[in-house]
Amino acid sequence: MFRLETEVDKARRDLLRTRLRETNTAASPVLRALLGTPDERDIPLHVWAVNDRTDDLAGGLVGYTWATWLHVTYLWVDERHRGVGLGAGLLRQAERIASDKRGCRASRLETWDFQAPRFYEKQGYEVACVVPDYPPGITEYLLMKRLG
Repeated sequence: MFRLETEVDKARRDLLRTRLRETNTAASPVLRALLGTPDERDIPLHVWAVNDRTDDLAGGLVGYTWATWLHVTYLWVDERHRGVGLGAGLLRQAERIASDKRGCRASRLETWDFQAPRFYEKQGYEVACVVPDYPPGITEYLLMKRLG
């Protein structure tokens, strides 16, 4: 007999993630070879554009590298600095670090139709998946790019 619980539990979440990774790694030689030790997984990669004079944040990229991939989680540029190549520069710097220093061969990210799918295509990303109506009335895009 089991009881089902619905509260948020970070310790159980972490335990579940660990057990799922162990199961997946045991089942897949590819994952065994790629994942390495826990310290080599999900390595954060952040790139910041900071105003030299005011120290204000003009833009930034937050992501991580895992299994020879760069995962771009967030890319944002302050409205005052858009259109001058800052976003492309942040993305190029993250790709360069991922490729040259971490051995990544590809990059992936998600964006919505009202955000920046065309921007990413101009940076060499290709649409790999389109999820219409996620959330309702919005289309989500998964884009990928081969690095190096």
